[in-house]
Amino acid sequence: MSALARLLVGSQFAFNIGFFAVLPYLAGHLGGTLGLGGWMVGLVLGLRTFSQQGLFVVGGALTDRFGPRPVVLAGCALRVAGFAWLAWAQSVGAVVAAVVLVGFAAALFSPAVESEVAREAVRLEEATGLPRTRLPARFSAAGQAGALLGPALGAVLLAGDFRVACRAGAVVFLLVLAGHARLMPRRAGTAGRGRAAPGPDGAHGLGGVLRHRRFLALTAAYAAYLLAYNQLYLALPAELDRVTGSQAALGWLFALSSALVVAGQLPLERWAARRLSWGASVRLGLVVVAAAFAAGGALRDAGGLWPAVVFVVLLSVGQMLVSPAVRAWLPDLVDARRLGLYTGAMSSLAGLVVLVGGAPAGALVGTGWYGPALAAVALLGVAAVPRGAARAGTGAVGAADPAEAARRGR
Repeated sequence: MSALARLLVGSQFAFNIGFFAVLPYLAGHLGGTLGLGGWMVGLVLGLRTFSQQGLFVVGGALTDRFGPRPVVLAGCALRVAGFAWLAWAQSVGAVVAAVVLVGFAAALFSPAVESEVAREAVRLEEATGLPRTRLPARFSAAGQAGALLGPALGAVLLAGDFRVACRAGAVVFLLVLAGHARLMPRRAGTAGRGRAAPGPDGAHGLGGVLRHRRFLALTAAYAAYLLAYNQLYLALPAELDRVTGSQAALGWLFALSSALVVAGQLPLERWAARRLSWGASVRLGLVVVAAAFAAGGALRDAGGLWPAVVFVVLLSVGQMLVSPAVRAWLPDLVDARRLGLYTGAMSSLAGLVVLVGGAPAGALVGTGWYGPALAAVALLGVAAVPRGAARAGTGAVGAADPAEAARRGR
């Protein structure tokens, strides 16, 4: 990997360590130490999610305008300030402000880094022949490694108190800030292979995004995956309560999910890069996600933890197939100069689908309709995947447009 690729992968690992050392314990701190009511805890956590996922499109647009470096540095600085503030916040207003700052920091950092991962993946493919999915796969595995280690670090730090964990998180992001300040280029080059976003008036802002049919189709497929995958945090605790009467195994099952991605992401990506187009990889991943819900329903009466284990394994495999392929495909669908905007818009639109679909899905938990409904969502995502992706890892053109194939010269 290039020095920039190593920086991006390493920063994602560190970012998730710092994040997961603090955030899994936030609800307990709000409800326990600060004594906030359940509705207020839910509101605070919801505001954090909105200020992060909902504002990714803002971070992406700023990345296109100013380049990734200043946006990443601003995101790191705000995350340091947010965690430092959260460590000392006592009033409801101060807690809300600190949590929103923490969320908005990620809304700046993540689209900038993810769009830079896509650009660097294209550059490495053109320069070395490395499959374009390889860097997004490493990025995903590094993030899951951080998600695996972060809660363990947080648990150790909480032997002191929540403030210690917050200060440690701030230090981690300070180190990420220093690394990017030293090593990230001042202005990234373009991917060089994207198309201008279509639209009757030639608009390239949000209007162009909302008129870009192939982008919206890929986003719909990604949103179906994300809505189904997020049921891991809803269905799994409910299933454990039903089967065992407690959630004692929940942490182990979440750790299993992260460990599977850490260990299996790169081997599975190599297999997919040799055999599947990006579109086929996304479709197969969504079929596997649908199978997770079908298998969970079929094994529901088997007893023990086996249904939950099968559910976690299949969801994780689906994630490993879908995520790198979507990120590798995006630069070929959109204007390279607006890759940040489209990266952020995909996350924001998919997050909106999860927000809207979360309540109906939650209402079905524990009923016989839950598994079939979520399996159907994943299969609808299969139908949404646009046709004509280049073959993963080879750069071969699979698009139906001969002019585009000639332009790319492959």
